[in-house]
Amino acid sequence: MQVLQVQLEVGPDPAEVGRARRWARSRLAGCGIGDDEPLAETLILLISELVTNAVVHTGCPAVLRMLFGEPGVRVEVADASGRAPSPRTAAGDDTGGRGLELVDGLADRWGWQREGAGKRIWCEIDRAEKIAEGIADDAPGGPEIQGAIREPHVYL
Repeated sequence: MQVLQVQLEVGPDPAEVGRARRWARSRLAGCGIGDDEPLAETLILLISELVTNAVVHTGCPAVLRMLFGEPGVRVEVADASGRAPSPRTAAGDDTGGRGLELVDGLADRWGWQREGAGKRIWCEIDRAEKIAEGIADDAPGGPEIQGAIREPHVYL
């Protein structure tokens, strides 16, 4: 199996999140994943959340990686902070605190691991499953007939 890996260095500035999204969109398009595909929309949201967490909560530069292969796409964000990611439960009026909750709800798998003095947070989306969801959205009964087949989270 051949895997294509692309990466972008991201500075410790919240403005870099928009640049990361634009860069990711162009790389997705280059790999045949169009802006209008549900997979692209989900990946951009995941990238936005992971990069935002890295820049806002660590104040460190980060590296965004996307790996394209079978069965889908893996997104990784590595930063120099050794602080473990900490999922929070946001109250209804809170403007933050939902990033890892979104990652948990959207990704097929996600986790994190120490990398040198820092860490790497990753998530994976299976492309075939997301294409099937797009078809199921149009099917009679809508997306509720898809079922929720998810693998357990892997924390390394």
